[in-house]
Parts: sequence; C-alpha cells; structure tokens
Amino acid sequence: MSGELANPLQDTAVELWPEGAPKAVGNLELDRPRLTIHLPDAETATGAGVIVNPGGGYRKLAADHEGLQVARWLNRRGIAAFVLRYRLGERYHSDVSLLDGLRAVRLVRHRAAAFGIAANRLGMLGFSAGGHLCVAVGTRWDPGDDNADDPVERASSRPDFLVPVYAVTNGILRGRKADEYTPADVRVDASTPPTFLVHTHEDGIVPASQSTLFYDALLKAGVQAELHIYGFGEHGTGINPGDPDFREWPQLMLNWLRRCGFLTGKAR
Repeated sequence: MSGELANPLQDTAVELWPEGAPKAVGNLELDRPRLTIHLPDAETATGAGVIVNPGGGYRKLAADHEGLQVARWLNRRGIAAFVLRYRLGERYHSDVSLLDGLRAVRLVRHRAAAFGIAANRLGMLGFSAGGHLCVAVGTRWDPGDDNADDPVERASSRPDFLVPVYAVTNGILRGRKADEYTPADVRVDASTPPTFLVHTHEDGIVPASQSTLFYDALLKAGVQAELHIYGFGEHGTGINPGDPDFREWPQLMLNWLRRCGFLTGKAR
C-alpha cells in the first residue's frame, strides 16, 4: 500500500494559527496562512522534510510549478513536502510573510513524528520572493519560547538547511523598501543554516548578484554552502526548467542534501 493511501494527512491543509493569525487584517482565506502536506510513500521515505515557498513577487503565489510540482518531485525521492501559503499582496508586507515562514518551521518540527520526518532534518526551499522568505527565515529564526502556552511556539524556527532559487536576498540594493524585501545577507552569521543556492546569469528579473551576495556572506561566516549559477535559463521556471543545463539543479540539490546527511542522517 502506498504512503499516500496509508497516511490520512496526505494532501491536507493545516492552518498555521487555527484561532487566527497575528497581524491579520481580516478573516478571509488570504488572511489565514496554511501548509498543504505532501508525504512520500512510507517504503521510500528518507525522514527528511522540506517547506516549499512558491514565488510570485509577494503579490501572488506560483502554487503549481513552484509549489505542487515541487512537492510531487520531492515525494518521489522520499522527501516530505509542505507547501506554504503565506500572506502577501497589498494587505501584507514581507515582515508578515516572515511570521508565517517562522511559524511554518515551528509547526512542522512540532509535528515531525506525525509527518514521519526527523525534527533535525527539516529545510526550506523557496523560489524568487519565496526564496527571499527562505533566507529571511534562515537569518531571523529563534530557538523558541520554552514558557509559551502554545506548544508550537516552544519549537525552534531554524530550518536545518536552505535552498533559495533565483531569490532576492537584499531588496534594498534593488531599490525596494526594507519592508518589501528585508535584507538577509547582512544578517548571516555562523548559525545560519547550510545553504544551496541556484541562479542563472541571464535572469532578467532578479540578477544573479543577489545569490552571490548571500553566498559571499555565508563564506565569510564559515557556513556550509554551494552555489550554482547557470549561463542560461529564465526566471520563474520552477523545478523543471526547459534549459537542458539549468534543469540539472534539482538533482544537484539532492546530491548536496545527501552529502550533508540530510537524507540519511549521516554526512558524507
């Protein structure tokens, strides 16, 4: 029997705050951030989990090719995926999206056993603006509050690894306000999670320098990192780019995760 049939959590959506999200300006669906759970077959599960942040410029979500398709790809390789619907649009800035990203990590970690993953092998993967959310969470996490009434808030919000793909890492350098794209590269330190970065030289939406900025900060801080900049490939192509070289990045990410021990619990 497949894991999809066996696990009642498969393809279900879980609200991050069932009683209402902080800083919500209403009670519509777009005011209630959530995770959609996608689990691998039990016999192929690696114990690793990834929160997936679709892109869309903090105005919309590319929920299919940067969300569901990514989750299915990860599932086929034994990795649990949790697609995050974070708050965005004119109603919310990236500082509120950050709250959703931090809470998503806490929630999945708190329920790791139910999801069949190891609490110390939970990462975050994001595309474009979702990649910015990824690096923002990775540089602004906290260890949790042991005295919190809500048990979810007692869990750490630190992802164990980051995978920002054609991501914005410092919006100010692109002429954006800090509340739109909070600078993340300036907050990198030795506690920032290991990071696998992907970009293309011909990206006309987010320049590759946004990834080199973050990589340089990781290098300076002594954080494990790997950077791939492809000569060709468009922005916003998700998990399956059309370019024959750029489409290799997901497998290279998988190799890196395995080498770091996130797929097996043992590095190298």
